[in-house]
Amino acid sequence: MSLEGLVLVLDVGPSMHALLPEIEKVCSMLVQKKLIYNKYDEVGVVVFGTADTKNDLTVEVGGYENVMVLRDVKVVDADLIEALQQLPRGSAHGDFLDAIVVGMDMLIKKYGPTNKGKKRLCLITNALTPIKDPYEGTKEDQVNTVAAQMMTHGMKMDCVIIRANQDWGVKKEIVKENDFLLNVFSTKSSSKKVYVESATSLLGALRTRNISPVTIYRGDFELSSKLKIKVWVYKKTSEEKFPSLKKYSDKAPLTDKFATHEIKVDYEYKSIEDPNRVVPPEQRIKGYRYGPQVVPISSAEWEAVKFKPEKGVKLLGFTGHTRSLSISKSNERYEQSSYYPLCFERQGQANVVIGVLTPNVSEKDNIPDSFYFNVLPFAEDVREFQFPSFSNLPPSMQPNEQQQQAADKLVQMLDLAPSGKEEALQPNLTPNPVLERYYRSLELKSKDPDAAIPPLDETLRKITEPDAELLYQNRAVIEEFHRLFELKENAKLKKSSRRVLREKPSGSSEEGEGISAVGQPMDAIEYTSNVKVEKIGDSNPVQDFEAMISRRDSPEWITKAIQSMKDKIFDLVENSFEGDTYEKALECLGALRKGCIMEQEPKQFNEFLRHLHKFCQEKNLSSFPEYLMSHKMMLISKNEAPESDIPEHEARLLIVKKEPKAEQGS
Repeated sequence: MSLEGLVLVLDVGPSMHALLPEIEKVCSMLVQKKLIYNKYDEVGVVVFGTADTKNDLTVEVGGYENVMVLRDVKVVDADLIEALQQLPRGSAHGDFLDAIVVGMDMLIKKYGPTNKGKKRLCLITNALTPIKDPYEGTKEDQVNTVAAQMMTHGMKMDCVIIRANQDWGVKKEIVKENDFLLNVFSTKSSSKKVYVESATSLLGALRTRNISPVTIYRGDFELSSKLKIKVWVYKKTSEEKFPSLKKYSDKAPLTDKFATHEIKVDYEYKSIEDPNRVVPPEQRIKGYRYGPQVVPISSAEWEAVKFKPEKGVKLLGFTGHTRSLSISKSNERYEQSSYYPLCFERQGQANVVIGVLTPNVSEKDNIPDSFYFNVLPFAEDVREFQFPSFSNLPPSMQPNEQQQQAADKLVQMLDLAPSGKEEALQPNLTPNPVLERYYRSLELKSKDPDAAIPPLDETLRKITEPDAELLYQNRAVIEEFHRLFELKENAKLKKSSRRVLREKPSGSSEEGEGISAVGQPMDAIEYTSNVKVEKIGDSNPVQDFEAMISRRDSPEWITKAIQSMKDKIFDLVENSFEGDTYEKALECLGALRKGCIMEQEPKQFNEFLRHLHKFCQEKNLSSFPEYLMSHKMMLISKNEAPESDIPEHEARLLIVKKEPKAEQGS
């Protein structure tokens, strides 16, 4: 089992006192996560900046004052969490280099030459106080010696340097020197350095696990049929998922020390024709959904048609766009025209993917240059979401210049990366707030199963809610936006679309809610639906139509919904008895009209309404066009939808114009 040995090296000096509450939270959270993911990992704690001194090196060789071993390297447990939640407040200025050496000594004595690559130090400090001058050589020489020992013993180190705005009251020469020395660790050893300015960034900077990179492909990168080079492909990022939770049984006797409390789930498949008969595995076959149907495909058929590529990476070509890349190495600068190579990757049993390679020039001498491979989507992966443009709205609903400026200022105010400032909520330093809150609640529940869920922590609140300080500083911008955009309650959202149409049909000339024949502005929120309707039924055709046309999993649903509603209206009109279905047909026609405006398809509605009039004349159903006239159902004009080619005065002609009846006989 590959276990990690970790030593937390924490600065508790006077300049860190204001930050210690957040450090206590993030360090205890780290141990809580280890108890879930890696419960056999071992962790030790070293603090520096204390008035007292307690470490082996002080006894053995002298020196290393103001450094205390708070806990030896041991398997993580609840006691460690409690110790990290009550860190001492030091009164001396600590030496981070002395503390690093004490932490290294603990790991060497614990593991010796073993566990290489799994020994890690984690330094958290603001690095505002100077380290002591060595007896021989320079401070840089001393750091180089320590870094070399780290490499020899296979140790890694994370340096988290906290730099808040109030830190700049100290001497900048000290800060500059300490930053230089910490940078030596980054270049001369397997160390990573990160600067944080907030509690949120600190929470994301502290890594729970030291995840070693694992290659997902080792083989040839085929540049041409005659030129291949060996490459290693690593996964750069991966999703942090919820820990896998298992079901626990409390049915075992409390006296049974060997009870596992595990729950095993068995599934039985039974025949529909004979529910009492269990279907054995050899008589079962997998089914795959294809629309409303389920298509059975046997394992033999699946193997026969399955694409089975060999693993590999092949160059397809280069993008046509050229960029100039300036590279500085060994004090030599030169410019190099670089293309972005396009290549495809065969991922074993997975699908072939096409991607683009972008160069990644390493800043460290001990890490080679590389490429980032970003997967490009195929045409089938693209989802077209059709939304009406704001420019298509009536002039009365277009924003004026003042409103546009107010909206621009509001958006600029909410920029997470304003010029001259550090980007807020950086992806690599922002943890998942859902997972973080889960871990904190789990720790409470482990102590008291009946404990209530605690309120949202202030650090997590800064991730999930707008920055209160930012809102206060820009309150004038927000007030101006409120003044220029009057917020009104949309009463029609309280009722279903079908009920609205029934109360106020399309031809209603009354003011208020409903969909008028002349195309009053409508709210797209009405078309929000989570129900995946695939056809228009008889009981609620309007509701079914709105659910179908609001689907965005495929652009075909809009066309299908419009055509299905046309067919439904024809059926209602043709099969009516003395006009008993006219009201329902009018509701459907009003919904179709509204949908065609929303989806920028006015021509479809106009052509259908003309065709419907002609159809009624041919079938001697003139009572229905008259019914539409009485409710002022008209064509969609250019004023309502810019895509329409019908002026307002022509759209109204359909209401008053009566086509001559077809002559009877010849």
